Amino acid sequence: MLILGIDPGLQRTGFGVIEAQGARLAYVGSGTISTTEVPRGDLPLRLKIIFEGVQEVVQRYTPTCAAAEIVFVNVNPQSTLLLGQARGAAIAAMVTSGLDVSEYTALQMKKAVVGHGLASKAQVQEMVRRLLNLPALPGKDAADALGLAIAHAHAGASFAALAQASPLQRRQHAQYRKGRTY
Repeated sequence: MLILGIDPGLQRTGFGVIEAQGARLAYVGSGTISTTEVPRGDLPLRLKIIFEGVQEVVQRYTPTCAAAEIVFVNVNPQSTLLLGQARGAAIAAMVTSGLDVSEYTALQMKKAVVGHGLASKAQVQEMVRRLLNLPALPGKDAADALGLAIAHAHAGASFAALAQASPLQRRQHAQYRKGRTY
């Protein structure tokens, strides 16, 4: 199974592709999609570059599934909105290319790769290098993307099995009682 990991960002979107055969992981490719040469005020062009860049990665590596990072809420709401738009462009590119996309928080990724959710970027880079037997540290954005792919390789099958066994359903009984929602 080839897994594409995407670490969305408005200036740099990291990508990483790994091959998973059971517990064995192998590095396939990684890099970043950069929009730094585009003027800061040209958001539509930046989103287009991210969308087309992710589609190009999908065409080049032909992954079977994908994992993307869930955006956290920053102190600055404007930054969060911009990051969410970059994430949306990346996810739209993957979905229009026919990929199933799973989503993981940075905490989940760090726990899967390093062992605890408060790991630094340097710790993630080092563990990704070790897990994939890389000769050197990957870039920060590519390391996060590879980490997302690793997290999906480890946890994706478990989450899928849980979803099959007991799909989450909204309770239908006692929805409204004396004007209250339960």
